Parts: sequence; C-alpha cells; structure tokens
Amino acid sequence: MKRAAVLGAGSWGTTFAKVLADAGCDVALHARRPELVQAISDDGENRDYLPGIRLPAAVRATGDAADALDGADVVVLAVPSQSLRQNLIAWAPLLPADATLLSLMKGIELGTTKRMSEVICEVTGAGADRVAALSGPNLAREIAEEQPAATVIACTDADRAAALQAACHTRYFRPYTNTDLVGCELGGALKNVVALACGIAEGLGFGDNTRASLITRGLAETARLGLALGAELTTFAGLAGLGDLVATCSSPLSRNRTFGEKLGRGMTVQEVQESTRQTAEGVKSCRSVLDLARAHGVDVPITEAVVRVCHEGESAAQMVREIMSREAKPE
Repeated sequence: MKRAAVLGAGSWGTTFAKVLADAGCDVALHARRPELVQAISDDGENRDYLPGIRLPAAVRATGDAADALDGADVVVLAVPSQSLRQNLIAWAPLLPADATLLSLMKGIELGTTKRMSEVICEVTGAGADRVAALSGPNLAREIAEEQPAATVIACTDADRAAALQAACHTRYFRPYTNTDLVGCELGGALKNVVALACGIAEGLGFGDNTRASLITRGLAETARLGLALGAELTTFAGLAGLGDLVATCSSPLSRNRTFGEKLGRGMTVQEVQESTRQTAEGVKSCRSVLDLARAHGVDVPITEAVVRVCHEGESAAQMVREIMSREAKPE
C-alpha cells in the first residue's frame, strides 16, 4: 500500500485525499488549523469545505507536517499557488528523499512567472522527473460525490506518471498520463482566467454564445502561449486543456466563474473576496499570466481584459466593449 501525504485540506486537497484512499493508499491529510484537524478526526468529515462528504477511514488528519510526510511515497501539494513557495520553504527539509511530488495547483507565481512545478524544483532541489502535476475537469464537489470524472497526470518521467495513475485510479476517477508538463500546467492556469471572463459575462446577463466565444478564444490564447513555451498543441485539445476549460467556465461550482459572475453583477474584487473563504486562483494569477505572455511576445487579449477589471478598476461592461471592438482579423 502506498503512503501519501496531502498538504492542504481545502476542498480539492480533501477530495483528492479521499480519491487516494479509495484507490488503496494510506493518506495523511495536513491542515494548518488545529480545530479543522480535530473536526475531521472526530467527525470523519471536512465540514468547512466538503460538508456532507464522509471520508474513508484511511484518511488521517494531522496538523504536524513532519508527521504527515513521514514515510510518504507521494507528496501532494494542494495549497493556494501564491503561497506555495512560502509553505515549501518550511516543508522542504521534511520531504522524503525519493518521494514523488504532485502539484494540484493551477496558477503562475507572481513576480517570477514560474509554473508550480518550477517553483517546487527550485525550492526543494528535486529533479524535474520527480515532479508531476494533475489537471483536468476536476470540480471537487462532484468528485467527492463520486460522480465520474477524468484527469491528466503530467510528468516528464512516464514511469512516474504511470505509478501516480495507479495510485489514484478508482471506479469514479479515471486518470490519464501525459509527458507534456508545460502544456498541462498552462492549461490549468489559464482556464481560471478565462473562467473569470465567462463569469463576468454571465453576471452581465449574456448567454451561451458569449460564453462559447470566450471559451474558444480563450483556448486559442492558451495554445499560443503554450506553443511559445514549448508545449504540445495536442495537449490543449485534451482534458487538461479544453476539458478543464469547459468545466471551469460553465459550472456554478467553479470558484473563478462564480467570482467573475459577482464582478459582472457590480461587486468589487474586495467585496467578492470578503464573501467567500474559497480561493479563486485566477484573480491573482491573471497578472502573472499577462507578465509571462508579454515576456514571450504573445497576444492574450482576454487575460489583459481580466487584469484591467480585477486590478485596474475597469468596469465589467467596459471590458466587454473593448474585447468586441478589437480589430477584425482572420481566425
């Protein structure tokens, strides 16, 4: 039986701990807050993030990172992307030397424009072949309810990806493997930004044509940046590209889409942030995605528009007008 440590007890970290346990792993779920650890231990349920979902007996909650990481074959990182570096600095000395490091995070680091796998390698000193990322249409609540879903595990080491695939394959969760780590991570990061735009359009009262247009042009934006960074084009037609994009842009369970919808209805960024305990990664990552695109000379008009609304005070209505008034050109 594999031993797994999941660092981060939010909705997705907790859900993936359940998936690993259902696949036969012994799982330590690390949470920062002692009261959350106690509640999960007492109730077998993370009522803060996944109320009503019973966790398997193989999931053990702990507030001690050293305890969680002791003997772990797989270390799953499930913290907000912008806090990864700070957390990893504390955790790095505790990581088992040969453990696989799996990122559930979908973001680009502010300031450095590094993907999450790059941050992991830089802070821990792990080789790129030890680091993997999981990405796909993975809305946590649906998976926790054991609704059928698929995902992609990306790693430059195909054998390590296959081992992770076996460690989380259940009757309701079907993982595929891919060696295009760059493409899978970019798909996961940019879909959050596009979902914000789709949510804004929803909040403004626009319908399916608008959403479909944003999804399609958002996919083109993602592919342009991915190709500039060496990703494989076919990745963006798969689960980590189009699949994740469609789910995140369409579902009311999507944090980023919901955040954007509230912006479209007239709330400020601060007001939306104060109304939820969940992290909408695209709000911060849109700036780093834009910096990354500009550094490589890639045109990303949807990302630019989201940055203007989230960080420069532009109104949602003005964002739509500016996107629609862009110069006409061939697709």
